[in-house]
Amino acid sequence: MKAWVAFWNILKKDMKTYYLKPPNISWGIIFPLAWTLMVFVKSGWSVNLLSLLPGVMSLSILFGTTSMLAVTITFERRSRSFERLLIAPLDLNVLILAKTSGAILFGMINAFFPVCLALFLIPLSGIAWAPVLADLFLISATSTFLGLFIAVSVSEVFEAQTFSNFFRFPMIFLCGLFIPVQDLPWFLRPLSYILPLTYGADILKSLIAKEGRLGLPLNFLVLLFFAVLLFAFSMRNVRKKWIV
Repeated sequence: MKAWVAFWNILKKDMKTYYLKPPNISWGIIFPLAWTLMVFVKSGWSVNLLSLLPGVMSLSILFGTTSMLAVTITFERRSRSFERLLIAPLDLNVLILAKTSGAILFGMINAFFPVCLALFLIPLSGIAWAPVLADLFLISATSTFLGLFIAVSVSEVFEAQTFSNFFRFPMIFLCGLFIPVQDLPWFLRPLSYILPLTYGADILKSLIAKEGRLGLPLNFLVLLFFAVLLFAFSMRNVRKKWIV
């Protein structure tokens, strides 16, 4: 019981302190919407919104979660407040889940900004929202644990944002968000299939635009595998960087 009280208080503090920080707003909300506007302008405003929406939602999660971790982790490591949490009588797994749950929630919230805008333009009543929510959670979790790995490796927010871009911008083009994986050069396709966002985006395309290619069971299974693997790897990295 005490562990869950601590979990909730850490999560609540992060939500109150970090959600509206400028990096989160600029990278997590403004950038995906600006990217969408760019696609509209380039295509002469003739893009199929249902085909575009899965990519924008995935992009919002990716940039929102990694930006959130860059702010929360690096700020608290610099101010040494993490040391106080590490010496508290709290299981490390609970601590890390508390610190990452805020980013996961933030990413899922970000995904609905483009959805809210799309509601004014196209009907979305035929979408099965339960599996969409499950997919958004798994995309947020995998992106968050990737962001945790990046945040642990640096000491300043601008370093974390710069390091994140080495992962984030290639994903825009390799994960099928806006360019179908099958249209990529043959030597780039293997890279697409080792990135978890490829499978998360394919689920959204299947459920929203009916354009998925890999099948929902396979996508969910692979995405769940990546979430567990990245969490385990993140915990190993945290113990190595913070404990030892």
